[in-house]
Amino acid sequence: MKFDIPLARPDLSGNEESYALEALRSGWIGHGDFIARFEREYAEMCGTRAAIACANGTVALHLALVALKVGLGDEVIVPSFTYVASANAIRYCGAEPVFVDVDEATWCLDPTRIEAAITSRTKGILVVHLFGHPADMDPINHLASLYGLWVVEDAAEAALATYKGRPVGGLSTVGSFSFHVNKVFTSGEGGALTLNDPKVEGYIRMICSHGMDPRRRFFFPVVGYNYRLTNIAAGLLCAQLERRNVFLDRRRAIISLYEQLLRGVPGLEFRPVAPWAVTSPWMFSLIVDQAQFGCTRDRLMAHLATHRIDSRPFFIPVHTLPVYRDGARMRNLQLPVTERLCAHGVNLPTFTTMTDAEVERVAECIHGIRK
Repeated sequence: MKFDIPLARPDLSGNEESYALEALRSGWIGHGDFIARFEREYAEMCGTRAAIACANGTVALHLALVALKVGLGDEVIVPSFTYVASANAIRYCGAEPVFVDVDEATWCLDPTRIEAAITSRTKGILVVHLFGHPADMDPINHLASLYGLWVVEDAAEAALATYKGRPVGGLSTVGSFSFHVNKVFTSGEGGALTLNDPKVEGYIRMICSHGMDPRRRFFFPVVGYNYRLTNIAAGLLCAQLERRNVFLDRRRAIISLYEQLLRGVPGLEFRPVAPWAVTSPWMFSLIVDQAQFGCTRDRLMAHLATHRIDSRPFFIPVHTLPVYRDGARMRNLQLPVTERLCAHGVNLPTFTTMTDAEVERVAECIHGIRK
């Protein structure tokens, strides 16, 4: 179905076309100057020593885990309330994701539940800054230090979010980002890693480009991957970063308008925001309480669709998916917060070029189903 109001739409009205054309005309469409520029600017934005551009957000996670020596038989703690890529990247390494419930106050990994999941095989914690809200990193990092674990931030949805005044991506061993078409910054696909350790950086750069020794051309001391970002895509991202404040201001205004128009509607619960968090305004999220609202989340989504408005349910809990549920059953996993949120949550259209009139149309449609 073609929607009048899609879930997401990229804003490419700045220098995107100009920079892409510059890359094309230079002949440097693969490797080129825009990659170095993007990496420099993104590292500065995240407050890290370095940023590494790569092909997409899943690739970023995989590179981080390979660099941290995750392997067969290892375990990595991860929330089940996440996009499946978070768990899949762990499996790519031959390791097992160990799922932990999320906190009602953040919808992110619950620090109080992590310790019970740690075993002798646990190598690290993969934190997800879900829907643009940072996880509570201080207690997570403290626990990791006690047990000698690393922490990776999956910040795919959280570009420019801050935790206690510090940007996400620089709060752990390695941060990873996605620039998929529905993200705040996009190049269609694309990803990045942010980090401070020069040894880890050097290893990731090597395995990102087939595993070739940077000091000896065509010598490959390790098995690597072709996970590089193109210069054209990096040019698009440079243009996007130039307008970061415009993007943030407009998307925050959209979320504020949604809240104004839907506040007080019985059975609609807004996404909580911790007092120490500044969220990335990725998408506007709601929990639908059927008993109070008068219909289910799925019926609401169907109603929106009939009015040519797109929406998206929350992720299916990863521990219930076919490729992961056997392990979850063996552990007798009980993740009640995750299961409640995922069963009743919906994301509404949120994109930089969305007009106030379009937000009002979505809200009016939601009010309309209750009449």
